[in-house]
Amino acid sequence: MINFFYETSNPLLDEERLSLWLRKVIISEDRTEGEISFIFCDDAYLLKINQEYLNHDAYTDIISFDTTIGNKLGGDIFISLDRVFENANTYGVSVDDELRRVMIHGVLHFCGYKDKTRKDEHLMRQKEDEKLSMFHVEQ
Repeated sequence: MINFFYETSNPLLDEERLSLWLRKVIISEDRTEGEISFIFCDDAYLLKINQEYLNHDAYTDIISFDTTIGNKLGGDIFISLDRVFENANTYGVSVDDELRRVMIHGVLHFCGYKDKTRKDEHLMRQKEDEKLSMFHVEQ
């Protein structure tokens, strides 16, 4: 089950369409859907989580806590909408596109993709692009 929670103002997401897309992505990775929760928040909320649980004192756009067991994906994905808006402006993309990129980034982490090395980061970006293109396919 894919859940959406808001610790900040609701960005009026099309939760049904996003859920359908995310399910297609999960299937495309030969995985099954478990309990995945997206928690949308602001910078202050995510900074507190970053400090408390990861001992990092920096703003970030996403933090994911993976509870995947075997092929059944699960976990919590916290997303700072402040960072999404700023990154969209920085990279010259729409807020919707940037939000979907961050969302799928978290799901790809649950699939086992990493982004700590240059090589891993390159593969992660390729996978993000591949999965983003699936959103625009008629559902």
